[in-house]
Amino acid sequence: MNYDKTKYKVWTWKNPMMLHWIINPGLAFNELALGQRVPKVFLTDRDKTKTMAERSFIPCPHCGTIHSGLKWTPQNKTAFKNWFGLYCDNCGKIIPCLRNLTSCLILGLTFPVWFWFKDKRKAKWIEKQHVKFSKPLNLTYSEPKKQWLRAGLLFGLFMFIIMEILYPLIQGENLTKKGLLTGIITWTLAGFLFAFMTKIINIKKKNN
Repeated sequence: MNYDKTKYKVWTWKNPMMLHWIINPGLAFNELALGQRVPKVFLTDRDKTKTMAERSFIPCPHCGTIHSGLKWTPQNKTAFKNWFGLYCDNCGKIIPCLRNLTSCLILGLTFPVWFWFKDKRKAKWIEKQHVKFSKPLNLTYSEPKKQWLRAGLLFGLFMFIIMEILYPLIQGENLTKKGLLTGIITWTLAGFLFAFMTKIINIKKKNN
């Protein structure tokens, strides 16, 4: 697609913020557990009098519609559960998204498990997206309330289960109270750090 570059900045995987999504291992949690996705092509309005959220646009390569990025926000309950991509409510197709490298590795290793259910789950997901996007959406910007903190704590919980419970069991190691307590403290702090870094990144995006 051709875009009006006098009006928009075009972000692809080469943009530092987009590249960060691809290479940061921690963001595999956002992708696989939360279903938070980033489109392969992202447009930002050059009008810097608006907030970053208001300047964000996502084009659909199938029908050419340029969607407001506010369609996929917590206020519309559409920011998460986008495991198969971003749903275009104009043509009903899926807007392609970037894939985190760690997510690719996890999906590759677990391929024999989820492959058999993929098509059925995707069909049900598309039906739910159609219902969700057929309702009126709020396309006015409102500051999210500590979403970053919740995401960080969920990340810490996810990593605690994987690293302190599942991984030792796979390795044949015994679980100890001391080890679990240390893990709880470590991954809670890691969750807060992850949440803080997410907030800083969002502030930088807002000021770009």
